[in-house]
Amino acid sequence: MQTHFTEEDLKKPHIREADRVLRSCVHCGFCNATCPTYQLLGDERDGPRGRIYLMKEMLENPDDDVNVTEQTRLHLDRCLTCRNCETTCPSGVEYHKLLDIGRAEIERRGPRKASDRAFRYGLRKALTDPKRFQALLKLGQTFKPLVPGKLKDKLPAKPVDAGARPEGKRHERQMLILEGCVQPGLSPNTNAATARVLDRLGIGLLPAPEAGCCGAVDFHLNAQDDGRARIRANIDAWWPHVEAGAEAIVQTASGCGAFVKEYGEMLEGDPEYAEKARRVSELARDLVEVLRDEELEALKVKESRKLAFHCPCTLQHAQKLGGAVEGVLVKLGFSLTPVQDAHLCCGSAGTYSITQPELATQLRHNKLNALEAGNPELIVTANIGCQTHLNGAGRTPVRHWIEIVDETLQPAMGSAR
Repeated sequence: MQTHFTEEDLKKPHIREADRVLRSCVHCGFCNATCPTYQLLGDERDGPRGRIYLMKEMLENPDDDVNVTEQTRLHLDRCLTCRNCETTCPSGVEYHKLLDIGRAEIERRGPRKASDRAFRYGLRKALTDPKRFQALLKLGQTFKPLVPGKLKDKLPAKPVDAGARPEGKRHERQMLILEGCVQPGLSPNTNAATARVLDRLGIGLLPAPEAGCCGAVDFHLNAQDDGRARIRANIDAWWPHVEAGAEAIVQTASGCGAFVKEYGEMLEGDPEYAEKARRVSELARDLVEVLRDEELEALKVKESRKLAFHCPCTLQHAQKLGGAVEGVLVKLGFSLTPVQDAHLCCGSAGTYSITQPELATQLRHNKLNALEAGNPELIVTANIGCQTHLNGAGRTPVRHWIEIVDETLQPAMGSAR
């Protein structure tokens, strides 16, 4: 794609990066074929190619008409950032990087309406602090009839109790775990189950309480400076453990995993944190990356269930781990039902299901129809956002896959379960 930036424009790092991404696009349109919002709306501007053109026009015209900018905001807001287009693209266009630049540019040029800004600010404050979120969650569950409709189905029934975690320090192999911001409240058993399963494999998990939200929520809501501040805080929390020899930093939510793996790119221009961020990204591992390299026979799974696996976009398109969880589950003896159009997004996409509820609901309906076609006993996934969003429909129960693995383990001598 030909671009028309001035030499002065290209001195700016974000414009230089945008120019690089834009020039890699050959505007073939293959991306539209797998874009969830283009399939729903049929509008070129709601597909990757159209959004790329909108961002190109905006970035090349710094004195753009306000109405054009607002139209661009509308169509960029509708993007799920599922990165399905990147999997499909034959030219390797890094669309998500251009999208971050475009969204930041829109925020710079003109603020949103006060009500929209307040809503997004409230979301960030509610979701990124685990203690605050859990307090709000309990309040919402108590007064559920009064909760607005688009938030009500985000309130789960009583989650599965976490149970005891084994003493991680008794193993020679040590890994850190990112506890997450909403997962401890919505599904506290996920990380506890992870600790128990890894304990069986001779791996201890070390929590780092000072580490908080990975920063993805801020980026979803265009507060990118705040997101980078969280990245730096997490690096500070993990660094002593990294220096002490922690083998990996495990994420059980694929959305967090995808984001932490990009810390190095996000802070590559920061002289104080660039090298540390690069190292943290190197150590980041989705849970399935840890398990697939271990002797799974040692887990001695005692039963099998008929499952449907929903592969989150952040696992298959961002981390390029499509098929990895399915491989582990099949190796452990579980029966998996086929899922048509498994590449398509469920509509969760971070805060998307709250900010774009109508589109998210349509996508959820389509995804559940595909997941339930094989009549599974249970749907399992690898991301808390997808889990909560799909469960909100009140259809087939959805849980994290590691919980089901944990539940099917034969009792072991000295187990913490």
